Amino acid sequence: MKMQEDAVTAVLNRLRRAQGQLTGIITMIEDGRDCADVVTQLAAVSRALDRAGFKIVASGMRQCLKGDGAESSSMTEEELEKLFLALA
Repeated sequence: MKMQEDAVTAVLNRLRRAQGQLTGIITMIEDGRDCADVVTQLAAVSRALDRAGFKIVASGMRQCLKGDGAESSSMTEEELEKLFLALA
């Protein structure tokens, strides 16, 4: 499955934001910040990663539904479902 260019851009943006948040969390821990603040930021990073994964799977499903070229049919419905459930 190959992702569409707009989906790649959106996923990369989400992952870069998550990377920045994760760097911030590491600094928070090193600085001895409050646990509640750290956990709140960890939850935000987790959501960002989940959204990136869902975007990837949604892009694959969209391609399969459209039937765009040979590349789009490279994944079965079961394989897409397995990817989706891996994020659940």
